[in-house]
Amino acid sequence: MAKLRVVTYNIHKGRSSLGLRGSLGNLRPALHGLHPDLVFLQEVQGRNESIAQLGAQHEALAAALDLNMVYGCNAVRHRTDHGNAFLSRHAILSHENQDISDHRLEQRGLLHTLIDVEGVHVHCFVVHLGLFAGSRLRQAQALAERIRAFVSDDAPVLVAGDFNDWGDKLTPFFTQDLGLSDVFGQTPRTFPALLPWFRLDRIYQRGFAVHDARVLRGRQWARLSDHAPLLAELELK
Repeated sequence: MAKLRVVTYNIHKGRSSLGLRGSLGNLRPALHGLHPDLVFLQEVQGRNESIAQLGAQHEALAAALDLNMVYGCNAVRHRTDHGNAFLSRHAILSHENQDISDHRLEQRGLLHTLIDVEGVHVHCFVVHLGLFAGSRLRQAQALAERIRAFVSDDAPVLVAGDFNDWGDKLTPFFTQDLGLSDVFGQTPRTFPALLPWFRLDRIYQRGFAVHDARVLRGRQWARLSDHAPLLAELELK
């Protein structure tokens, strides 16, 4: 069956771990070197009318990696916007960005994309949950409702992103209620990238065999974002 190299990465709007400089120029070759098939991105700058080089980051990354892409705009400001993005080596059949904002201080979205992997339809969800526990729970419930409404029981599923769930409170919800598995077994530490301590980023799956799962640490990655990326090698069952 088909094998996939899957990356999830909060790219911090193309800023370094300390937010002092732009990192998009180095981010493109770093991701290209991973040879990913699917990339789940959070905090992607879709528009920045004040700093041109920070605009349309999903388009720049997709072009550099030669991947198809979709963008889910979540937070809109006067001259900027940002959200989640999904890049795929496989054909994108459909996509929808669902607003799961829980209050006015945080704009959050759930980017649901359906792709065709050698004739198999795979549902991919990019998530970036809120900073408050109550918000995260309600947003996870919205994800569950969408999966139950749009995904058949036997369809392969990938849910990846920044869950902000440093206490692992939502893990039983995803594993027991939704029947998903964390590709790592135990969620790895990914934040802050310079000295990872908090367990914020995850890849959940259903319908795949996990061959490898790694946190990409080190100075190279710490210079690119405040999060460390995750890389998993999966195979459709």
